[in-house]
Amino acid sequence: MMTNTHFEQAALRETTRRHFFSDCRLGLGGIALANMLGQQSLFAERDRTTNPLAPQQAHFPPKVKNVIYLFMAGGPSQFELFNPKPKLAELHGKVIPESFVEGKRFAFLKKDAQLLGPRYKFQQYGESGRTMSELVPHMAEIVDDMAFIKTMKTDVFNHGPAKLFMNTGSPQFGRPSMGAWVTYGIGSQAESLPGFVVLQSGPRGPRGGTPLWGSGFLPTSYQGVPFLNGKNPILNLSSPEGVSPEQQGDFVSAVKDLNSLRLSATNDPEISTRIASYEMAYRMQTSAPEMMDLSGETKETLDMYGVDPNKPSYARNCLYARRLIEKGVRFVQLYHTDWDHHGGGQNLEKNLPEVVKQVDQSSAALIKDLKQRGLLKDTLVIWGGEFGRTPQGEPRESTGRDHHIDAYTLWMAGGGVKPGISIGETDEIGYNAIEDPVHVHDFQATVLHLLGLDHKKLTFRFQGRDFRLTDVHGHVIEKLLS
Repeated sequence: MMTNTHFEQAALRETTRRHFFSDCRLGLGGIALANMLGQQSLFAERDRTTNPLAPQQAHFPPKVKNVIYLFMAGGPSQFELFNPKPKLAELHGKVIPESFVEGKRFAFLKKDAQLLGPRYKFQQYGESGRTMSELVPHMAEIVDDMAFIKTMKTDVFNHGPAKLFMNTGSPQFGRPSMGAWVTYGIGSQAESLPGFVVLQSGPRGPRGGTPLWGSGFLPTSYQGVPFLNGKNPILNLSSPEGVSPEQQGDFVSAVKDLNSLRLSATNDPEISTRIASYEMAYRMQTSAPEMMDLSGETKETLDMYGVDPNKPSYARNCLYARRLIEKGVRFVQLYHTDWDHHGGGQNLEKNLPEVVKQVDQSSAALIKDLKQRGLLKDTLVIWGGEFGRTPQGEPRESTGRDHHIDAYTLWMAGGGVKPGISIGETDEIGYNAIEDPVHVHDFQATVLHLLGLDHKKLTFRFQGRDFRLTDVHGHVIEKLLS
């Protein structure tokens, strides 16, 4: 039979062990946590316990304050939109020379695929004389505000990993997204909205899913928050029926007190995130529905974007993006899917014009609207996908192109970017960059630079090494900067 002394000794052993591993600041967990907190980043000395998203000082004076990233998921064809190649049209139907495809990998093509000339007409627009497709008449109107990169290069040719690479700097799950790095680095100016908001349109979500806007190993305060189309933009945000605002406030206050006690005992940064999340959710019960309410927008503005206030669309998301940055949201990312035009069921003849029509007017309207409101000078707008399309056509029953990673087109507009320029040049069939190649890591380094962040210094220590968005690569695109 066990005596009281045995019970006391057993309880003491259990208490001591639990105390050592959990409560004691000098226990193994405390030592590891102290090491992580002491080394995790350049910003470790800053107090983020009360508000992880509080605005932070950048490494140097920024050119812009906010980012709107218009992500065209699936890979828009540069040959049908922005980069016509007369020689490619001349060689239409001929087999691509072996020298171009030696050692290359494709998603579906074989090396003897025939070249495919551009499917649509082009002409010059604006004072810059930029050549644009007949498919994008609205973007053609703002061509003098845009800076094109014609030689974007990525390492990954499948959709999911390529989207991850473009957004997180790695083709594998688990890394923080660009928006997460930005809000981790400089916080947000929004008091009642998340610092990083995601809006989606198209027939489905993008391949890769939530890790595209996740926080990876950063505290979860910095992950993107998807907003839904409708009166309740965030799931489970509204109070349960019968719960008054006063009761809700009392609940949030009580939970904060309990979490604060635990935070003081453990210094766990995720508890700080939890406290901030409860308080942000409480504030967003009012701010989020108000932000999504377009009744205050003029008919002229709605018509300029092509918005039907009663229907979800990319156009409506573009208008929301403008409203979000007006509220101080640091990073807004729009995903529009259905750009994967191989031929067959998804092709360049029918489907490409349809999806371009969904985004052309509103993408241009966003630039015009920001400009006339004086917001463009403080905002960076990005338009592009995870890769481009091949000069070769796919041998299917209708016209399409395969994934192309060696040279594709992306455009930017806004503060810190030279307007009306084109960076890089490709060979005569648009296969390889022959002047100013721009890697994904260069693009990422440049976005951070425009926000006042040095991509080499924005780091976080995880599993024994310092990580950054650009891994161990990347150079700022100096020719792009104004």
